[in-house]
Amino acid sequence: MSASSAFSDEKGGSSSEPEYGHDPASGGIFSSDYKRHDDLKEMLDSNKDSLKLEAMKRIVAMIARGKNASDLFPAVVKNVACKNIEVKKLVYVYLVRYAEEQQDLALLSISTFQRGLKDPNQLIRASALRVLSSIRVTIIVPIMMLAIKEAASDMSPYVRKTAAHAIPKLHSLDPEQKDQLIEVIEKLLADKTTLVAGSVVMAFEEVCPDRIDLIHKNYRKLCNLLIDVEEWGQVVIINMLTRYARTQFLNPNVNESLLEESGERAFYASDDDEEDEDKKAEAAALPKRKPYVMDPDHRLLLRNTKPLLQSRNAAVVMAVAQLYFHLAPKAEVGVIAKALVRLMRSHSEVQYVVLQNVATMSIKRRGMFEPYLKSFYIRSTDPTQIKILKLEVLTNLANETNISTILREFQTYIKSMDKDFVAASIQAIGRCATNIGEVRDTCLNGLVQLLSNRDELVVAESVVVIKKLLQMQPEQHSDIIKHMAKLIDSIQVPMARASILWLIGEYCEHVPKISPDVLRKMAKTFTNEEDIVKLQIINLAAKLYLTNSKQTKLLTQYVLNLAKYDQNYDIRDRARFIRQLIVPTDKSGALSKYAKKLFLALKPAPVLESPFKDRDHFQLGSLSHLLNAKAGGYQELPDWPESAPDPSVRNVEIPDWSKCTSRKDRKEKKVEKPFYPDSDGESGPTESADSESDSGSRSESATASDVSASGSESEESGEETESEEEEEDEEEEKKKKKRLDKIKAKKPVEESAESEQSSGAEDRKRGRKAVKNQKSASESESESESSESEEEESEEESGEESESDTDIRKKKTPLSKQPPKQSKKESKKETQEMSLLDLDDFEPTTATAPVTPVNFMSSSLVSDLEGLSLTDSILAPTTIAPSGSLKMYELLHRIKGEGLAVEYCFSRQPFSSDPNMVAVQIQFTNNTNSETKNLHIEEPKLQSGMRIREFSEIEVLAAGDSVNVVMGIDFCDSTQAANFQLCTHTRKFFVTIQPPVGELMTPAFLTENDFKKEQGKLMGMNEISEKLSLGQKCVNEHIIVERVTATANLSRVPCGSDKECRFAGKTVSSGCLVLVTVATKEGIGAQLTVNCEKMVIGTMLVKDILQALSL
Repeated sequence: MSASSAFSDEKGGSSSEPEYGHDPASGGIFSSDYKRHDDLKEMLDSNKDSLKLEAMKRIVAMIARGKNASDLFPAVVKNVACKNIEVKKLVYVYLVRYAEEQQDLALLSISTFQRGLKDPNQLIRASALRVLSSIRVTIIVPIMMLAIKEAASDMSPYVRKTAAHAIPKLHSLDPEQKDQLIEVIEKLLADKTTLVAGSVVMAFEEVCPDRIDLIHKNYRKLCNLLIDVEEWGQVVIINMLTRYARTQFLNPNVNESLLEESGERAFYASDDDEEDEDKKAEAAALPKRKPYVMDPDHRLLLRNTKPLLQSRNAAVVMAVAQLYFHLAPKAEVGVIAKALVRLMRSHSEVQYVVLQNVATMSIKRRGMFEPYLKSFYIRSTDPTQIKILKLEVLTNLANETNISTILREFQTYIKSMDKDFVAASIQAIGRCATNIGEVRDTCLNGLVQLLSNRDELVVAESVVVIKKLLQMQPEQHSDIIKHMAKLIDSIQVPMARASILWLIGEYCEHVPKISPDVLRKMAKTFTNEEDIVKLQIINLAAKLYLTNSKQTKLLTQYVLNLAKYDQNYDIRDRARFIRQLIVPTDKSGALSKYAKKLFLALKPAPVLESPFKDRDHFQLGSLSHLLNAKAGGYQELPDWPESAPDPSVRNVEIPDWSKCTSRKDRKEKKVEKPFYPDSDGESGPTESADSESDSGSRSESATASDVSASGSESEESGEETESEEEEEDEEEEKKKKKRLDKIKAKKPVEESAESEQSSGAEDRKRGRKAVKNQKSASESESESESSESEEEESEEESGEESESDTDIRKKKTPLSKQPPKQSKKESKKETQEMSLLDLDDFEPTTATAPVTPVNFMSSSLVSDLEGLSLTDSILAPTTIAPSGSLKMYELLHRIKGEGLAVEYCFSRQPFSSDPNMVAVQIQFTNNTNSETKNLHIEEPKLQSGMRIREFSEIEVLAAGDSVNVVMGIDFCDSTQAANFQLCTHTRKFFVTIQPPVGELMTPAFLTENDFKKEQGKLMGMNEISEKLSLGQKCVNEHIIVERVTATANLSRVPCGSDKECRFAGKTVSSGCLVLVTVATKEGIGAQLTVNCEKMVIGTMLVKDILQALSL
């Protein structure tokens, strides 16, 4: 069959092509299509570029669909030297995806990648560097470093961008190269191209985020380029500049923060006298401080980021919002509110992140979101987490003027079918009542009405909130306490019952007739109550004994005697402690005299605070803020400096204009203008406070940024020839004529600068005519071809970029006799290449092959045997665990193991050499194309008492082969890990085996009488009992038995009751008995009991079995 016919057959029959990778059994062994991809290999070996191109398109499409195409690596890598540009591009896309997995084969082609770095086509140069940086082998680190340094000086901005992407990869592979990489980063930071800016700042953040001295000279340039950088680059730069500004500028709200502290604290009022005195002292010192004047660079950052609030990318808007919140004066922060409210019309995921940040902002800047109150009203279609976050924002925005509207909303929310949302609404009402005293009685009456609701969860949550509110004015609300006491019979939620008992005990003087009767009722049901309720019953008994001992003395003794023998040790300890405290004896200590003061002391009312109150110490918009915990790689937001650092570090050296003699230089001196002229609509009303200082320093910052741009440009100019400058001038003239109207419409203030530059360009052309005549024909032809082919595609983008280039060139300073040499063709290339950045999406990911567990016994035989009464003489312990329950664990991934994959499982068979060891079966798989030799174990690092019995050395493991071995480990009945080195003839790998608690046991075969006898010996502290709700799939006894035996290596014990399942086993190391009982109740309820002498093992086993039965 020819290659073309094979392709047509494949294309026509693609609907019947089997899908690989979904079914664990679909592989080379079980699939009949063992000649997979033969047609693609044949097409790749063809001499026709069209067939190769078609094959590569299909392979890349397979990768995009998630199929594994790694077996085609040898056939693809041969075409890396193909002369066809399109084929070569796709080959590099494939190699970037699989170079990390097939490192040995990729290394064979490394010379081809190095040649690709010198290719005339910028896409090939960039792709070669991307593949080279994807090979994670330390031996080629010097080659990668050299390639990155060369690419950082490349003429193409796209290649320089790829070099910036390669820097973090090299740093993670070899951190010792940090100093050299910082030099490259410093060079790339000076690049004035928008295409490179975002990528190099990302590299800066990954490699050396603390080296802010690298940012000083480039700060103004980054601020000015920000508007033209791609969206994700904008996010990175804004976050970096936020932290930079916090270290270099003064706090713009430093004078306002103390004066307005009392207003902001109204939401969380505090009566601490010492704090008030400190605040007064600081406020008195305010007049002595210097008036705040905003740094012009600080204003430059705020002004240049403000237009990005209109970005279509939610991440950019969020980044600007956090920058304004952390850096802007209080009067100017309000501009971000409208942009954030706009984002709430987006997807629920975006809404969730935005609302998390709004909830934090609304605590300190409540007035900012008050005009948009209705935007936070809850819709019935909102997910629960969105509803709860909107509730949080509404509660934060509540004040005396809008509380009636908000309470009407809350009243509607309580009727919702979403129980979690209803509970959150009731808590929100409680918070509003706490923070706004005028509506406290109204909220309390409304919550009391909810006590008659049919829904028990609503009543329970209302009780908890009412308890907190009553602590503020208990003497005025004794009727409510009586009403809640009557609910003790009907409410079953433990937290609500505990809250009612606490209220009655705390304010028993207000209800002297009811409280003893409540104690009598609770004493009857004491043994059946939850632990939290039992503790409150004991507290109630103690308080009544101290205030009304005549009626409650016997009841108190009865309750304390019940608690003395409770299963929970907390309750036993509390009962002993209280008995000694309230019932004085000869041995009583001095504390018994103060029992009344201890139990009946006045307790402060709880402060209901927002969970977002202290989250603003994390940078808004970050993952750490979302999780309220420091995430890996998070950079702390620095504190404002006490005194302003030297602003001159951001200045760039300004050349002496008096030495300029050429006509062009004189004209440039005349038309010099700031980058951002003051236009009428530029600064809103919120910027008026800083208008004077801003206008006074704006031209200085603009001039410095211009010179910075010109300095970096003159460095690049030395790399090009003078003949290319001439062609640049011609192209520039043509482009200006085409786009003159467009530029005038966009930037009318630059018209005079454009005309001056045009005349200057004509002078430069006449001065270099001799150089133009010497230009070689071949070079000009190739240059013009590339320019013409790219002109149409990038017309619009290059138009935008040329405007920014014009701004920079307009004020350019000649530092040498050679004129500026940045070619217009190059800018056209770089704008066209922006659309080609989707090649970066193919990041190398690892594809793990499914491992089939080793079958030790047929599952049908197991299911037949599980219901039988088993004894030692009938069955071995290995027949208990069904084969499907043997879970495979990864010991060494094939990428980390350089092609060697190692997995292990606990075989549940007795280890032949030592019965006190756990048998661990290990499976080695060689995924490389070469042999692996001398597989063995070295340097085991074990906890005291642990032992290890190594497997015999595997001399040779052929390519593609797998082998199973068994080793023994004595874990000493603990789940501590066994650490050791897995060694081959070339490498050593540190690995860890950590056992689940269920694998530390071996089945024990007991009769029913033996089980009960042993269980009687293991009572009290050796017994752990938990209630649980069985999962939906645990519908019968067979599934319960299967789940328990899969979790722990136990045997079934015969039982006369249909409602009980019993299991027995022994710990492998010490032989301690482990007895498990699962007693099912009506419905889905069940009781799990574990008896074991080793309490730690028992506790961990209860947790694992609970999790297994609840699924």
